Amino acid sequence: MKIVVIPSGFKESLSAEEVGYAIEQGIKKVDPKHDITVIPMVDGGEGFAKTITKLKSGEIIHHRVTGPIGKKIDSFYGMFYEQGVKTAVIEMAAIAGLKNVPKHLRNPLKTTTYGVGEMMLKALDDGAERILIGCGDSGTNDGGIGMAQALGVRCYDEKGKEIYIEGGGDIHRIKSIDFSDLNEQIKHIPIDAAVNWKNVLCGERGVARVFGPQKGATPEQVELLAHNLEYLAELFHEVSTEDLKYGQGTGASGGLGAGLIAVCGAKLHPRFEIIMKYIQISDAIQNTDLVFTAEGCLDYQTPHGKIPSEVARIAKEYHKPVIALAGTIGKNAKINYDTGIDAFSSIIPEPATLEDSISDASKWLKNCAENAMRKVMIGILIAKAMKSHAS
Repeated sequence: MKIVVIPSGFKESLSAEEVGYAIEQGIKKVDPKHDITVIPMVDGGEGFAKTITKLKSGEIIHHRVTGPIGKKIDSFYGMFYEQGVKTAVIEMAAIAGLKNVPKHLRNPLKTTTYGVGEMMLKALDDGAERILIGCGDSGTNDGGIGMAQALGVRCYDEKGKEIYIEGGGDIHRIKSIDFSDLNEQIKHIPIDAAVNWKNVLCGERGVARVFGPQKGATPEQVELLAHNLEYLAELFHEVSTEDLKYGQGTGASGGLGAGLIAVCGAKLHPRFEIIMKYIQISDAIQNTDLVFTAEGCLDYQTPHGKIPSEVARIAKEYHKPVIALAGTIGKNAKINYDTGIDAFSSIIPEPATLEDSISDASKWLKNCAENAMRKVMIGILIAKAMKSHAS
């Protein structure tokens, strides 16, 4: 059989390449003769910068910037040439991602995107003429105000005193915002951001209410964050005519999408749209017999622009069957059958701690892929037997 494996990474565990390799090894346990093509995918989160930079034959550049909890960390971005333009690829997750927030410090009231702004300035210093930002897997919920301050935006309290906003929980302290010292280059350089198009900043489906709990916020903190982001959108509205509260993608990475628009004049794009400019999967899907995809968690959010659903959507255009493997199966996962995923399964074989799940993910992926492939082969044998009986 010809099989194509198009996975995303497992957050805080395996990269998309590692996931793809594990699935390939599991399939080959059934029959090493299967013709397998692995195409690792990224969705703007972990792996975005390195994957795009590698595809464009660029280089990874390391810098030390402020991490999400306010301490300096070693991070990186990618730089490549395209049509004579020097393009920097910045991965939000590599700077202010959830993986950079120790579990005992996961409080989105206190995490910041300041380092994202610092990395943008580093890229400009290194000669970047365009910036591409991947928004995903964030550990922040500050609406991009941290990034804004790193770029020169000043915040003042009700007494007219300049203040530093530590995280999303401090936004209500801002009385006014001053853009007069914003970095001049940022005002003119083209900036594109790959975002989850379904994420909005405010409202009942706003980013604080949907993702705040995953980042460690209590119900009370979620409401404070939601209120603060509403307020920040109003402050930003003075410099932006776009709909920052409910515009598509504005809630990406804890509201960084809205901040990128207001502060940098950035253009937001559906993340899969950006990825498809660099990673071609349609031809591979068209010429295969079976598609495997994978994601850390398969649930009711998967159909909203995540890789398995996008892969399945393309596969259905060519009438190809799709099997999805996931670290966990979450709430209302059955909705994914409607997106074109024909079967899905959790890789976890038994009750396990989060630590064990992360450390054993590769082994479990191999075993799950093997089991799924054995079931496929049983189906093929049954089909052959039925055809033989019919003749």
